[in-house]
Amino acid sequence: MEKKSILIIAGPTAVGKTEYAIETALKLEGEIVSADSMQLYRYMDIGSAKPTDEERSRVHHYLVDEIDPRQDFSVFEYQKRAQEAIREIFGKGKTPVISGGTGLYIHSLMYEMDFSARPDTKDLRLRLEQKAEEEGGEVLHQMLMGLDPEAAERIHPNNVKKIIRALEILETGEALRPFEKSFVPVSDYDVCLIGLTRDRQELYDRIDRRVDLLMEQGLVEEVRKLGEMGLTEDSISMKGIGYKEVFGFLKGEYDLEEAARLIKRNTRRYAKRQLTWLRRYKGLHWVDLSSGNKEGSLEEILRYWEGESWR
Repeated sequence: MEKKSILIIAGPTAVGKTEYAIETALKLEGEIVSADSMQLYRYMDIGSAKPTDEERSRVHHYLVDEIDPRQDFSVFEYQKRAQEAIREIFGKGKTPVISGGTGLYIHSLMYEMDFSARPDTKDLRLRLEQKAEEEGGEVLHQMLMGLDPEAAERIHPNNVKKIIRALEILETGEALRPFEKSFVPVSDYDVCLIGLTRDRQELYDRIDRRVDLLMEQGLVEEVRKLGEMGLTEDSISMKGIGYKEVFGFLKGEYDLEEAARLIKRNTRRYAKRQLTWLRRYKGLHWVDLSSGNKEGSLEEILRYWEGESWR
């Protein structure tokens, strides 16, 4: 029996994933599974740039508006729910179109990631964090150098969070390997991975316009209401760009103009990190949207999906 396939449309924030995923899903008689860590939360409509009701009426979306922001939510939980959605879409005889820019969510649908098999290393993490605070991150980097010199070479001494994660993995007895050799592809389906991109300045201009629009649409009031629900800047769901900066404004740390500037700056930095993450995947096919030729870009996506080169 021929293995079924999923189509992943990834890319940085504000590149145009929602529009292209919807148009592609309509062409393929597909349904969309979101791979966005903010759009899955209820009550967080503006800051997450969630698909509108009209857009969702055109194509059925999964993992949008499904989780209360006061709940904890993990990559493991995402993987489980998304794979259930993929099976449901296959069961309807349709094509799953994955759309989003959250790297770990996308990764969890491409590679086997057995989260349940890993022992709890929370106590170790807390001890390492305390050690870094008291003695500095360089001490942890030296520890890593003694345990796995190759990993220490790959991780910058100032990246304390990544050093701690590496030490946690070593504690479980796992070896740290280069990214492309660290994972086994999923066996349930084939994956066609497409990355959307634009000219950098064009992308940054789109980010700036989006942030201005979010502010006009009422982002401050949305965050204020979330605060009234009991959410704080320490809540996991409030760590997203847009929400954490507005919390700072509401606390009186800076004015609204500065909050907007910080959101734009942090979004640009995030977009850069998203692109860096996606470039790790050797099988990814880039589609450049800079020309503004929407029909031509859609045709390129469909041609690549229908071709044999990625299979």
